[in-house]
Amino acid sequence: MSGSGYSVGGSFGGSLGGGYGGGYQTNTQAGAASPSAAPAANAADLIVDTTTQTFVQDVIEGSRNQVVLVDFWAPWCGPCKQLTPTLEKVVKEANGALKLVKMNIEDYPEVAGQMGVQSIPAVFAFKGGQPVDGFMGAQTEGEIKKFLDRIGVNIGPSDLEVMLEKADELRDAEGYPEAAQLYGSALSIDAGNVQALCGLAMCYLALGEKDHAKQMLDMIPEDEQNSQHFAAAKAALELAEQSEGLDDLAELRERVEANADDHQARFDLALALGGKGDKTGAVDELIEIIRRDREWNEDGARKQLLQFFEAWGFKDAGSAYGRRKLSSILFS
Repeated sequence: MSGSGYSVGGSFGGSLGGGYGGGYQTNTQAGAASPSAAPAANAADLIVDTTTQTFVQDVIEGSRNQVVLVDFWAPWCGPCKQLTPTLEKVVKEANGALKLVKMNIEDYPEVAGQMGVQSIPAVFAFKGGQPVDGFMGAQTEGEIKKFLDRIGVNIGPSDLEVMLEKADELRDAEGYPEAAQLYGSALSIDAGNVQALCGLAMCYLALGEKDHAKQMLDMIPEDEQNSQHFAAAKAALELAEQSEGLDDLAELRERVEANADDHQARFDLALALGGKGDKTGAVDELIEIIRRDREWNEDGARKQLLQFFEAWGFKDAGSAYGRRKLSSILFS
């Protein structure tokens, strides 16, 4: 890392701004009228690099005709390399409503210093010659679009986003082969798409193909494993591995019936039921362990419930049922 004084993953050094050369103030009302978009002739006009000398023309003056995003970055910044291509993609989809101006703070640190930027990547949105909002750190395409929506730039979902949403809906409805086809089509568009890789892994797990699911997750780089999609797929894989060898439900039920306090047998029964898709049954067995002995196995039953919720997803009916049951017993 350069000794420029900027860091990756910290926070803005001040509020949005500080002045630049006395040319503008940052005390801007977010509700200011949106300038009318002036569609650019081509992508080269929409995405440009700027310098300290050209910043006023590219950004301050440029934002009087269209919203300008300023991307402060540096060659040594890993998250910058993730964010910039996503910003470029979103800008190209905006049909001229947006312009991306990139500033390498390694070569031109003055403006970033004036604006209080202490960590990169940092992105500021300018409208009408003034900065109105900003964010720091790598963001997903969806998060960037939500940010833009807040400042009055609405960009509809891309074909890839529509495809992934439909695939998720099919998977939630247990249409695994059809969902897998759509995830595969998404990967033909974006080979490293984390949502598609994780969704395909979940389909493989549901169809009993654990090894293929693991292959999908192994394709995701470590620096992209902090997404909710990866966490859910990884939790589902771990559950599948835990439930291996627990196929004899009758034997487990007999053990529980013979000794209601055999918490390990009940716990294994919950895992087996979860592995076979009986979410309600799995929840009920774990709740019964908590009711009888909350501290068993270092709070193991509650922790297992939480892992189920992560694997199933927050909106899943099984998760909702489990949260209600857990709340009723913990707060009774």
